[in-house]
Amino acid sequence: MPEGHVFICGDPHGEFGPLIECVHRHRPEAVVLAGDIQAKRPLDEELASILPLTQVWWIPGNHDTDSDADYDNLFGSGLAHRNLDGRVVTIAGLRIAGLGGIFRGQVWMPPEAPRLVSEADYLAKCGKGNYWRGGLPRRHRSTIFPQTYNALLSQHADVLVSHEAPACDPHGFEAIDTLIEAMGVQRAFHGHHHESTAYPTTGLCRIFGLGACAVATIDGAFLPSVLTCPDQDEGG
Repeated sequence: MPEGHVFICGDPHGEFGPLIECVHRHRPEAVVLAGDIQAKRPLDEELASILPLTQVWWIPGNHDTDSDADYDNLFGSGLAHRNLDGRVVTIAGLRIAGLGGIFRGQVWMPPEAPRLVSEADYLAKCGKGNYWRGGLPRRHRSTIFPQTYNALLSQHADVLVSHEAPACDPHGFEAIDTLIEAMGVQRAFHGHHHESTAYPTTGLCRIFGLGACAVATIDGAFLPSVLTCPDQDEGG
């Protein structure tokens, strides 16, 4: 796998100090935020000091649809086009795939069969009275739909950044392992559970969990910061 100078950042929950410090210190080519961003103002404003220094990419987490402000400050920001969810993009020479959001039982809770496949299916079922801004309810804009997952299955990537964890985490899903294997991923990073972990290697892919605000290199080395992230409840 080519070794791009890319950092992966665990759930910030509105606290960007550790990431900003690491970018100023190490100058990576790109950073990818692994969800639960919850910017207090548009993300491009929160990260204005590092935008001249690095590319910023992101996937959404479940908390990024908690409120209109959480949603708008991310999906409506000047970095909206850097959403990696459901995409494979070549970044710093690496093919990086993103799978944002979480599994929800109304749509799909693996290993059970999906109840619905696409956003269009959900809209047809929920009724227009439940639409938000003319479309999918806000909460489900951070739900993993099988259509998005299946589109990634047929692609190839060096790195996967997901909010949900694979099965090596006690709260993870084998569906993420299936995606890793199908895509030929060699490094996988997940957020959501707020624990910085290098899981035992059992196959070709090395898998890492990211603590809240943690910053890791593409090799899985966690970078120290003089700044600390406020404690977050597990499973954010």
